[in-house]
Amino acid sequence: MRDGSADPAALVSMRGLVRSVRTPEFAGLTFHEVVAKTALNQVPTASSMPFHWTVNPYRGCSHQCVYCFARQTHTYLDFDAGDDFDRQVVVKVNVADVLRAELGRRSWRHELVALGTNTDPYQRAEGRYELMPGIIRALGESGTPLSILTKGTLLRRDLPQLRQVADHLPVDLAMSIAIFDDALQKAVEPGTPTTAARLATVRAAAELGFPVTVFLMPIMPWLTDQPEHLERAVAAIADAGASRVVFGALHLRPGAREWFLDWISREHPELERGYRTFYGNSSYAPAGYRKQLAARMRPILRRHGLDARDDEDQPENRRAAREAATLPTFAPTPQPTLF
Repeated sequence: MRDGSADPAALVSMRGLVRSVRTPEFAGLTFHEVVAKTALNQVPTASSMPFHWTVNPYRGCSHQCVYCFARQTHTYLDFDAGDDFDRQVVVKVNVADVLRAELGRRSWRHELVALGTNTDPYQRAEGRYELMPGIIRALGESGTPLSILTKGTLLRRDLPQLRQVADHLPVDLAMSIAIFDDALQKAVEPGTPTTAARLATVRAAAELGFPVTVFLMPIMPWLTDQPEHLERAVAAIADAGASRVVFGALHLRPGAREWFLDWISREHPELERGYRTFYGNSSYAPAGYRKQLAARMRPILRRHGLDARDDEDQPENRRAAREAATLPTFAPTPQPTLF
């Protein structure tokens, strides 16, 4: 992996680049401001995700989660999946205006648009660029339902606006909270708000009437899967007023896998053999482990009165989606969109 500095050649060739910015308030980060040509991204037909459209105002993420599945996408921009993903953040400065134009087309069918599916829309950059209010406004004014998944407590800034939209459109809010041990959380997710701050954000949203979902994932083998950790986590989530929990075991796609396993070898060498056995040749934990985890989680969730759903990004679901996608169709295959 390279260090956090950007490759000058990559910056020159980055499509739509306006300028690259470093500021004292965001030490160690470089923001690459780009003019985006598109805002809506169509999810591939073979995906197991329960939505068809996404908007990603940022690429790269200062939350620096060592397990982040989106790391590999940074290589599409000639950055690396490690330090560059954490420190070289692409900002689509005109994303709200482009989105408004796309939502205004006669062909737009007002399907759900998901935010937070690739990198976090409420990462630290949002405090500088304030892109989300314009995105929410464009979706609300067009009559388009939306969902937000975030680790960012800056969501609280936009709760009054989201409450107004939710009065006439479906708005789903979800907070990702994976770790309920402060020292471990800072080691694994060094750029994120604390667990306590995220729980307070869940409570603030619930008090405004939102049925908030908490993503208790990834659950990391031998690190956060102990019964006492899970019990403490679910109790805190219930106390914060959440309505539902989505849970799932860690999965490590290429890019994230190498970065995470390097971290394990440095920080928890006693676990390296187990992790390489689980993930050396697979992105997912073994099926037996996932079944045991579900059997452990469901009684805890029932005791605390929380609805539950397994992580939908599982190999079985992906296989089913791929098989369904092979059926004859006359629709064009969607192409991945970076900008």
